[in-house]
Amino acid sequence: MPAPQRPPSVDALARQLADIDLPHPLLVDAARQAIAAGAPDSARAIAEQVAMTLLRPVVNATGVLLHTNLGRAPLAAATGRGGAGGDGALRYSNLELDLLTGKRGSRSGHAASLLARAMGAEAAIVVNNGAAAVLLVLAALARDRDVVVSRGELVEIGGGFRVPEVMAESGARLVEVGTTNRTRLRDYGAAVAGGDPALILKVHQSNYRIVGFTQSVEVRDLAPLGPPVVVDIGSGLLDADTPWLVGGPPAWLAGEPAARQTLAAGAALVTFSGDKLLGGPQAGVVAGRRDLVAACAAHPLSRVVRPGGLVLGALQETAMAYLRKDGQAIPFWRMAAAPVDELRRRAAALGVGRPVDTVAVAGGGSVPGQELPSAGVAVDGDRAAALRAHDPPILARVHEGSTICDLRTVDPADDPVVAKALA
Repeated sequence: MPAPQRPPSVDALARQLADIDLPHPLLVDAARQAIAAGAPDSARAIAEQVAMTLLRPVVNATGVLLHTNLGRAPLAAATGRGGAGGDGALRYSNLELDLLTGKRGSRSGHAASLLARAMGAEAAIVVNNGAAAVLLVLAALARDRDVVVSRGELVEIGGGFRVPEVMAESGARLVEVGTTNRTRLRDYGAAVAGGDPALILKVHQSNYRIVGFTQSVEVRDLAPLGPPVVVDIGSGLLDADTPWLVGGPPAWLAGEPAARQTLAAGAALVTFSGDKLLGGPQAGVVAGRRDLVAACAAHPLSRVVRPGGLVLGALQETAMAYLRKDGQAIPFWRMAAAPVDELRRRAAALGVGRPVDTVAVAGGGSVPGQELPSAGVAVDGDRAAALRAHDPPILARVHEGSTICDLRTVDPADDPVVAKALA
């Protein structure tokens, strides 16, 4: 009987995987796992699977601009102003330092104040996401008190964010008014007259619509009732007039609530996400009356939900672009505003697949049901898995037996990458 073949050493097998872009300890783990399974030849596949689970750049060819699984709004490669030497490296920053006095400063002194200026608010603070913004406002302003909400706005959005549950966690007491499809001003008035509510809360329906026999109440009608009106506008459109876009507001934005107009209508505060229509990093913003923003900032929970320097740096650059009215500097708006004819030209220039007209969507719970005319290329069959395995991975969609790469969500610099992968 021949002697059983001795398995390779873990170290030797790990060295054979050195061309895979992983730290050596992870290659050792892959080699050890393969040897333990009695299949040393599987070590490479195991290591490649590990590499696929790590965060990495991808090409979004799905036509969903704010793709939640891909981090929603795309960000420019550079964030902040770079290092002191100007080489683009992000080093220390004056995150909580007042450079004028040399004393401790505030995290709300840069990105938040710029956003407040851009939307016409008295003040603003930034937290780590949109749900945290709502939670902080309720905890700081309405703990152990009533908050009036229409039954038609007790929403649940992606990830299990439910308004009643967030309100319960904040310590506020939910007072429901109206019905699922119709809430009138007198419903709110009765709740205010019959108690002492701390706030009236309006919640944007975000990722769905109720149509037909419906009625809701505008902010301008709620403001005179007395309690501060807080509006969670959700997607973070700063200004319905979109002064950062040369052609003005596009048709697909019709009806989307905006921070500037909501505050002008009488809202005391607005809350929204930073990584949706705002086009920045994941963050949450609370903006409006200075006294209410200050109360939120002073609450102990504000420290729990505060963002880090990288987020604030990226958000500052986004706010600066809005103040310059430079929509081209914000990747989301640059992609959303690209003319369809330009997308068709790019599709033909790829030289692979067949050019097709498509429709894109904003995604991320923004402007549900609205479509953006778009263009891309299609190839026969389901090629989604093969495109995901490409380096860099390319995310496409499969429709009626064809794989479609929608170019509205692809940076023009990545067109050669898409063409090579499809070829």
